[in-house]
Amino acid sequence: MTDAQRVTAESARVDWFGMLARFAPLIFLIALMIIFAVLEPRFMSSINLFNVMRQVSITGLLAIGMTFVILTAGIDLSVGSLLAFAGLVAAAVAKGGMQDRFTIGEGAIGWGWELAALAAIAVGVCGGLLQGLAITKLKVPPFVVTLGGMSVFRGAALLFAAGGPISGFQPDFTWWGQGKIGPVPVPVIIFLVAALLAHIALRYMRYGRQVYAVGGNPEAARLSGLNVNWVICSVYVIMGFFAGLGAFVLSARLNSAEAVAGTGYELTVIASVVIGGTSLFGGAGTIFGTVIGSILIGVLLNGLVLMNVSSYIQQIIIGVIIVLAVAFDTFAKSRRRKA
Repeated sequence: MTDAQRVTAESARVDWFGMLARFAPLIFLIALMIIFAVLEPRFMSSINLFNVMRQVSITGLLAIGMTFVILTAGIDLSVGSLLAFAGLVAAAVAKGGMQDRFTIGEGAIGWGWELAALAAIAVGVCGGLLQGLAITKLKVPPFVVTLGGMSVFRGAALLFAAGGPISGFQPDFTWWGQGKIGPVPVPVIIFLVAALLAHIALRYMRYGRQVYAVGGNPEAARLSGLNVNWVICSVYVIMGFFAGLGAFVLSARLNSAEAVAGTGYELTVIASVVIGGTSLFGGAGTIFGTVIGSILIGVLLNGLVLMNVSSYIQQIIIGVIIVLAVAFDTFAKSRRRKA
């Protein structure tokens, strides 16, 4: 066989491993749904499926923002704490202050859901900006900065509300978390629209190419003229935006905001992004994969609950899945490098 024929044969060969690596989350999701449908008939009911999507929508919003961060080889451990702080601020604005924190009715009209949503997003964006500046200007690793942020924002939430909840909002506020458009819950629509916009930004806009470039090789991106620090800082601002938006939707859904909200969300969010195929080493990943990963985690947890599996065992399963997903990503990356 000549060299030309050998090259032609190798190019025609189907890369089954590559296809598996690309579509593994979707294949696993379909298989998981089939297994749960067989083991527990209630799983495939429309009520349960919409409930899964409603639960997924909050962590899904956070996972969209986390995708931007991880694409630059960063990490954000503060998402749950920042969500709690932003949610309390939004709740206080919706109530018109702290004096009517438990009141429902005339005394709890407040300043409207519009200002409440803007307040939550503003808190999230400011928190993300502070962390982004600490990472880029002080040259502190993202893990350390966001680990500190996790404690700072949780403490700020406890201090802001004196450790107590703020509850009892107007119907126009709670509609954003409990309402429906047709049969589809509003939080699900917000999640899917946000995912579509994020996909467009990463796939078709110049900014998206810059994010991939910085995550793939920051030094090469810097030499090509990109402002690497600006890109890194911006992804934490985007993460903050989605933390604020998620905080608003969660408070509306629960009709309450409290300082312990979002506890443990960072694990679920990072798991959703990594399982969806975004590399922890940066430079590779898609919003579509993150959406699939988020739904997969939601389906897994919901199925385990329906089968009366202990919540402690659920945490073990999620942790094992994260390790396996990262191990698979590492193996796939080394295989591509050899090829």
